[in-house]
Amino acid sequence: MLRNLKTLKGCTLAASDGEIGKVQEMYFDDQSWEVRYLVVTAGSWLTGRDVLIAPRALGEIDEQNAAIAVHLTQDQVRHAPSIDSDHPVSRQYEQKYFQYYGWDPYWVVPGGGMGMIGMGMPAVVPTQPEVSENLQPEVEPEGDRHLRSSREVQDYGICAQDGELGHISDFVIDDADWCVRYLVVATRNWLPGKHVLLAPDWVERISFEEGMAFVNLPRSAIKDAPEYDPASGVSRAYEEQLHQHYKQKNYWDAVQGAKR
Repeated sequence: MLRNLKTLKGCTLAASDGEIGKVQEMYFDDQSWEVRYLVVTAGSWLTGRDVLIAPRALGEIDEQNAAIAVHLTQDQVRHAPSIDSDHPVSRQYEQKYFQYYGWDPYWVVPGGGMGMIGMGMPAVVPTQPEVSENLQPEVEPEGDRHLRSSREVQDYGICAQDGELGHISDFVIDDADWCVRYLVVATRNWLPGKHVLLAPDWVERISFEEGMAFVNLPRSAIKDAPEYDPASGVSRAYEEQLHQHYKQKNYWDAVQGAKR
């Protein structure tokens, strides 16, 4: 199901033995657009510190109660490596994180960041995790330069072929494989009040130095795109209309084929 990040923010993460905390933001890969972690502010039971929860630990989403099941215990989360919310997540931290939970890291396992919705995949914490040679990072040790926070990218400007037209206001996430399917673009004063969707694949490049996403489309194409109503969600009919408008191939056939 496709969900806005804004609707996930504030959701309670429910461990098998109690609440962990509430979702604040996410970290995603700016190349694959896979969600790597949800950032959760823990409750008073953990002195309010932030913790990271990888999608593979997530279970079913209870929309009515705004809760997401987590296949972990509070004790597992309590003793997980701490993060410094004021600094980027380093690859050294990620190694410790995955070794602690006994999971193969996503950078050596294709699809390693995928969630296990409804599959009840338990996490096993090794008492003395061993460091395997094939788990050594292949990127610079200070941090993964492709790991971005939603808080950082939200409000980035959107620049079409003939000028700026708005900014990123939200993200649409597919909870089947926990990837970003669309960027929600608010068109600012150019088209007051209108929101449109752009798939990450349609973005030519993102300049994190300039805080700008560049799209190889004229503003008129985006102007005439089907309007997106955040309150209505994203239906398959709307997606088909959107892809036809931009003359883009759909993604869902490829996704279904990969699952066969």
